[in-house]
Amino acid sequence: MAVSEKSEMNGQKQRSALFWATLLHGIVKSAVIPAEVNHYISAADHYIQIIQYSPFCFILILQYKNKYSKGMRLQFITGMACLFFLWSCGEKQNQEQSATYPTMTVKLGNKMLETDYTATIQGRQTVDVRPQVSGNITQICIKEGASVRKGQTLFIIDQVPYKAALETAVANVESAKAKLSTAQMNYDSKQILYQEKVVSEFDLQTTRNALLEAKAALSQAKAEETNARNNLSYTVVKSPVDGVAGMIPYRVGALVNSSITDPLVTVSDDQEVYAYFSMTENQVLDMMQKEKQLSDVIRTMPAVKLKLSNGTLYPHEGKIDAISGNIDTSTGSISVRAVYPNKEQLLRNGSSGMVVIPSEHKNCIIIPQEATYELQNKVFVYKVINGKASSTPIEVVEISDGKEYIVTSGLKPGDVIISEGAGLVKEGAVVSGKQPKGK
Repeated sequence: MAVSEKSEMNGQKQRSALFWATLLHGIVKSAVIPAEVNHYISAADHYIQIIQYSPFCFILILQYKNKYSKGMRLQFITGMACLFFLWSCGEKQNQEQSATYPTMTVKLGNKMLETDYTATIQGRQTVDVRPQVSGNITQICIKEGASVRKGQTLFIIDQVPYKAALETAVANVESAKAKLSTAQMNYDSKQILYQEKVVSEFDLQTTRNALLEAKAALSQAKAEETNARNNLSYTVVKSPVDGVAGMIPYRVGALVNSSITDPLVTVSDDQEVYAYFSMTENQVLDMMQKEKQLSDVIRTMPAVKLKLSNGTLYPHEGKIDAISGNIDTSTGSISVRAVYPNKEQLLRNGSSGMVVIPSEHKNCIIIPQEATYELQNKVFVYKVINGKASSTPIEVVEISDGKEYIVTSGLKPGDVIISEGAGLVKEGAVVSGKQPKGK
């Protein structure tokens, strides 16, 4: 029994020595140790690695707690708590000391921004061609989508009834002329007889009234002839403008009239095209406050580009030539028109695109968007002040290119900010002594 008790005591002493050696190793590893002392703790390296990187070992040891005395368990738990506390503090200190962030020095520069506006494209003059008389279409003289000239014949409507009406009107004119000639002779004769006192004044006045009536009848007949000629001419439908014909919803034999729902064809004069888009009331007010007069705003507007529906840029630049004087109360927007040359007829009436308006900002502060983060609809950056990150609110221009911001307030030239990963930086984080780089 004495040998067994002695063996047990020796085991406890060994375990106690191992524990305190491990604890001492952890403490000195968390501190800065001179090189000549390192050899005293090298023997316990594998134990501290197990404790540091495998918490599972600690749980495993506790599962066999019955093999150790109460005093040994208390010493072990206390020592482990101290060890992990010191180790975590050392790790935190190392992390703070080793944190590096890319920085930049704020400078003034120039920036060109472009804003896109959805636009609807229309020809300079778009005309719905409709018939002025009713009848069946007897001939279609153009092809759909063809270029047409002003005065070119597009359709012919049945002319037979209108030719007959014209002939009738011409005959009525001739008849009215004959009646007028007869009335004139009667009046001349009555005048002679009245001078010889053969007929009374009443007879003279009656023949004069008949003459006036014959003149009126002739004028009416001539007007009907003119109307008949016009109706006949309307059976030949001609293009009112130069342009490009649209699709034709009617075919030969279709009965048409002036009240049809769909036009015979639409002709668009697209030598120049208009791009209609909308700007907000605030945007227009900002421009007007700079120039005072709407005409000055239009005159000073820069040339604008046009992005086509397939994403390519139209080869010709345009010019804003009209801004509406009315505000759409339902949307709060103002209609704007830009005009583009279209000699190649690449643009068609009714197509869509994006009007691109450039705006140049001179002597402004430009920072990358990666240097910012947003909180409650406000934009922030981290300034580097006394070697630590300090969150600073800034104001930026609403329009951006998706890569950089133009700062209007909150920063000044010479400030040093963290240029990337601002969303991952913590307030008060220690910034390394890395030299700032300008952008």
